[in-house]
Amino acid sequence: MRTAALDIERPEEASDVGLTDMLTGLGNTRRFLAKIRRLIADRASDPAPFVVGIVDLDGFKPVNDLFGMASGDEILRQAAMRLRAALDSRCTIVRLGADEFGFLLPLTFSEAAAGEQARILIEVLSAPYDLGERSARLSASIGCALYFTAAEGAEDLIRKAETALYDAKRAGRGKVVVYSQEIEEKARRVTLIEQALRRAVAAGEVEPWFQPIVSLSTRRVLGCEALARWTDRDLGVVSPGEFIPIAEERGIIGQLSQVLLRKAARAAVDWPVEVYLSFNLSPSQLVDQNTSEQVLSILKETGLPPNRLQIEITESGMMCEPASAEKIVEDLRAAGIHIALDDFGTGQSSLGRLRQLHFDTIKIDQSFVAAMLTDQPTQHIVRAILAMCDGLEKDVVAEGIECEEQAARLAFFGCQKGQGYFFGRPMRAEATAAHVHGYAASARTAQA
Repeated sequence: MRTAALDIERPEEASDVGLTDMLTGLGNTRRFLAKIRRLIADRASDPAPFVVGIVDLDGFKPVNDLFGMASGDEILRQAAMRLRAALDSRCTIVRLGADEFGFLLPLTFSEAAAGEQARILIEVLSAPYDLGERSARLSASIGCALYFTAAEGAEDLIRKAETALYDAKRAGRGKVVVYSQEIEEKARRVTLIEQALRRAVAAGEVEPWFQPIVSLSTRRVLGCEALARWTDRDLGVVSPGEFIPIAEERGIIGQLSQVLLRKAARAAVDWPVEVYLSFNLSPSQLVDQNTSEQVLSILKETGLPPNRLQIEITESGMMCEPASAEKIVEDLRAAGIHIALDDFGTGQSSLGRLRQLHFDTIKIDQSFVAAMLTDQPTQHIVRAILAMCDGLEKDVVAEGIECEEQAARLAFFGCQKGQGYFFGRPMRAEATAAHVHGYAASARTAQA
């Protein structure tokens, strides 16, 4: 079996300006393609496997925006040096553009070995970056593809590595994915969903369903949370757990959210005046400074008073770009809209943000509620959250309540509100209207 010894791209070796990245001194995409093609040609008679990989620096853009372009360039230079040092002289490392690097491992023959080498690169890239008087930390995601047959070209291998990288980034930061047929099928379904979702959003085919939020002491319906539901004519029912992340990744979430809020607000206008609408904003919407204006415009259009709307945001959403998120939250609160911090306890924000951002409501994540009856430490955490919120004079909603025992225990601990299948599954707008009006009529009869 013949193998090709490929040298790491050093500035003095990559003398052709057309093949060199001027910032890092590494080779560029053209050189990467040339190296892969040469290795394929060398192994034409004996197609032994080798690995093509793509590295993407997670969180580079926010760091670049925060510290400035000069610091961003310094991070890229340091990342290039680390990748050079981590790979031996038979490997190739290039910069593909922005915060992406490519690598070629000619003597790595298996998926397991590719994954192991990629995890080493992630570890190397995750160490702090020295920026003079300050430092920054990043993680990295990597997608890899193995060459097996002479029928595959350089572009095919890069495309497969990109597909694997996309899957790695969907799985979270610091992940490695090696291309497989299953990955390809997942990517194809994502594309199908994206195209169908764009059509559905444009046609207004995505619908809000509503789940009641109740008083744990009286069991009266206080509000309803809008939840996205979508049935496509070709794909059938698509889970929000599948299409919402795709909407986020492909830049559709803003238009989708506006369609849903408009429909939800129109439905809520006809509910009893004491019943509020709760609506989720995505992390990307907390970066867009047009979000506040869009929300207020929809309220004006539909006639729903701002004080009957509660906007839910997550801790992780607040942490994407805190300054932008804080501005949007304050603009919405100034208009009379209530703000809830969703999934509390599962994100990254500090407790200080509860004071700084003036949330009206804290929603305890369902994972705590699910474990509360059987796990003593979790019960202590729930009680601590409730005591803290009581001291801060904030409402609390416990999510994911599925039985009477959970509801009773939470009420005993001082939790005011609850939500979950025990009180009602998500319903269409018509069923929700009947449900909330029925509760309101029962309450009036009881008072009489």
